[in-house]
Amino acid sequence: MVVIAILSVAIPVVVAMLFFMPKEGSSTADVSFLPTLHAILNSITAFALVIGYYNIRKGNIKVHRAAMATAFGLSAIFLVSYVTYHFLGERTIYGGDGYLKLFYYFILLTHIVLAVVIVPLVLLSMYFALSNQFARHRRISKWTFPIWLYVAVTGVLVYIMISPYYS
Repeated sequence: MVVIAILSVAIPVVVAMLFFMPKEGSSTADVSFLPTLHAILNSITAFALVIGYYNIRKGNIKVHRAAMATAFGLSAIFLVSYVTYHFLGERTIYGGDGYLKLFYYFILLTHIVLAVVIVPLVLLSMYFALSNQFARHRRISKWTFPIWLYVAVTGVLVYIMISPYYS
């Protein structure tokens, strides 16, 4: 549980630091493909979450576990890739205006806030499942699933909306 607490604080802090850290010089690494990869990872994560949810409702624990492990693994890959992109890449500013800009920033803000919230929820859900604490797993997963799905889907939506502004 201590590791979960540390990761739940460290991950959002590291990600936030990347946005405020000055960029020294220019990177020679081409990370321009990573936003597309992030959208793909988020899409597959959302699909895996739905598959996992559907299968636990049907009592198919084996497929549920595989789907949730897949979602967890893809999210971990996403996180490493996301940190890499924001460490090496340039920041992209949304260029739309009017109601679309308001919609974009609403989606982005809720996505960011819930992405911070989801870290401990996912870690606790996984911990409770792996340690056979199924009552606790079910209780927390009622919150984890919809928030994680929202974060995955809005991650794709944010990408779609900002992709025309990547240089």
